[in-house]
Amino acid sequence: MTTPLITADLVAVDLVATDRDDATRQLIDLLAAAGRVTDADGFHADVRAREAQMATGMPGGIGLPHARSAHVTVPSLAVGKVPAGVDFGAPDGPATLVFLIAAPDSGDSAHLQILAALARRLVHESFRTSLKDAPDAATVAEIVTREVVPA
Repeated sequence: MTTPLITADLVAVDLVATDRDDATRQLIDLLAAAGRVTDADGFHADVRAREAQMATGMPGGIGLPHARSAHVTVPSLAVGKVPAGVDFGAPDGPATLVFLIAAPDSGDSAHLQILAALARRLVHESFRTSLKDAPDAATVAEIVTREVVPA
């Protein structure tokens, strides 16, 4: 059986972060705790390098940090709901939903497929609202799995 892209333990529902780096690090720590990242510092450096190339904020209050990394064991998605918002460089202001896409170095197309599927859903306000209104981590994981993960 393949490892699910997202599970409840990869969701932080009330993330309090000082900035995008802090938000990203907290999500990386969830991935590391779940055994999906072998070196949290190494993966964080990879995400920061990617973030330095281009801001990953999207309209609608979305942050989409992502990276391919030798420190990632399986394609994974960690989600943080940040009620106070954190700046990811989006033109319309802070992100209240942060999606960290982690892909192994070897998985060239995997993270692009995840990114594309997620981006297609995130343009729909109903999808963003359902995640913001989700009462708990399990619900967030279920919604993302249903809407984003290819069957």
